[in-house]
Amino acid sequence: MTSICPKDKTAKENYKLLTGTIIPRPIAFVTSSNHTGVINGAPFSFFNVVSADPPMISLAIQRKDTSPKDTARNILQQKEFVVHSVDEEYVDRINITAASLAANQSEIKKAGLTLTKSEMVSVPGIKEAKVRMECTLEHSILLGDGETATDLIIGRIKKYHLAGEIYQEDGKIDYYALNTVSRLAGSDYTKLGKQFSIQRPK
Repeated sequence: MTSICPKDKTAKENYKLLTGTIIPRPIAFVTSSNHTGVINGAPFSFFNVVSADPPMISLAIQRKDTSPKDTARNILQQKEFVVHSVDEEYVDRINITAASLAANQSEIKKAGLTLTKSEMVSVPGIKEAKVRMECTLEHSILLGDGETATDLIIGRIKKYHLAGEIYQEDGKIDYYALNTVSRLAGSDYTKLGKQFSIQRPK
């Protein structure tokens, strides 16, 4: 077994270790709005659940050249955003939104995605997603410093929007109907594979 101290590695080398071992990672496609009303859309795989009561999620958005990325800056300023699931049917268009555009340009338009009005926040979502979660900013934490600093965003879910084919009568989600894709490392993604169950001990 190889043992490695993170402090002996560069940020890029640690990134490779983390993204290659913490897999698969769910992908959040996030829409946000700047002060002029331009809608930004970007995917993030440093994303997860924080709490069920109240329902909250987390996004970790690494800064670029010491400045917050458009999504983080928009969320910190406007306090609202929408998180979407990413599935196989439109992951190619989500990949297009990962391109670096000027702050006054919309990735949504470039990728041919369709905006839809939200109910609890001013930021619109996109129709293509089978799951939309309207969120408000609950808390933000700046982690690290310099070029490797990261904005950790905690969002509180104000409203869920779920496609009919994934929402079951017992309130559970049919995850095979949801058909999400997850991030691996580099240019690699994965889908749900074989399912198995293990009963938790009492």
